[in-house]
Amino acid sequence: MLLFRSEEHVEAWYRTRGIPSGATLTLEQQWELARIWYADRLSPAWRRRTVEEVEAVFASIGLTGDFWSLRGSGG
Repeated sequence: MLLFRSEEHVEAWYRTRGIPSGATLTLEQQWELARIWYADRLSPAWRRRTVEEVEAVFASIGLTGDFWSLRGSGG
């Protein structure tokens, strides 16, 4: 995980390395993802989320698009 101060800084980082840009998320999205993801982890009733549940978590915090689809582009 790399942290950047702005979208412009992210793009400059990719550009100077000559690689295509990838998925990014804000610090707020990272925090919310961690909060949701680990909220019930210590519960004896914990179970692994289904693909649909994981994609719903992603979508709930605005992580959409092909990168965040666990079923691929046909999903």
